[in-house]
Amino acid sequence: MSTTATTASDQQAKTGQLFLIRGLIAIAWAVGFASAANSLTAGVTVGAAVLVVAYPLIDVVASLIDARTQHGSARRVLLTGAATSAIAAAALGVAATGSVADVLAVFGVWAAVSGAAQLVTALRRRAQFGMQWPMLLAGGVSVILGFMFVIAASGAEPRLTLLSVYAATGGIDFLIESWLLARRRHRLAAVPA
Repeated sequence: MSTTATTASDQQAKTGQLFLIRGLIAIAWAVGFASAANSLTAGVTVGAAVLVVAYPLIDVVASLIDARTQHGSARRVLLTGAATSAIAAAALGVAATGSVADVLAVFGVWAAVSGAAQLVTALRRRAQFGMQWPMLLAGGVSVILGFMFVIAASGAEPRLTLLSVYAATGGIDFLIESWLLARRRHRLAAVPA
């Protein structure tokens, strides 16, 4: 195996591990948030506020770790995503002092923007990691759900439990993507040089 192939394989392994950890954290967050936000319709509890602020911060950390192995425009997209998520965390902290509708609207805007960034990242990584269909699907779903959250925020009884579904599906996406990267890496390793 050439040095370039080894480096690409190592990068795929690191990215796969990051996706695995990110997926498991998202699912754990979804379970915790579902119980914290289950009965909220008007105000946001401190526990739910802490969790809703933590979710984009998880994205910040993961994006910064991922950006360390990327170069050029792929790195810039990840760093921009991290900055956007940091701003979203601050905005969610402010929104959590208001109503459930405020939190849902801010989270919706962030979901739509981060979903668009995820689509761009997936398209740019196709050559390096193969077809990124789970990431493309998750990015598209994030954009759609983001708009749905904003619309739901203006409804009669907005509910934060929708965010648990969003996080759980995102977590499942990252687990699938991790598995696909591992499978691709093993296939490439089996091919004689």
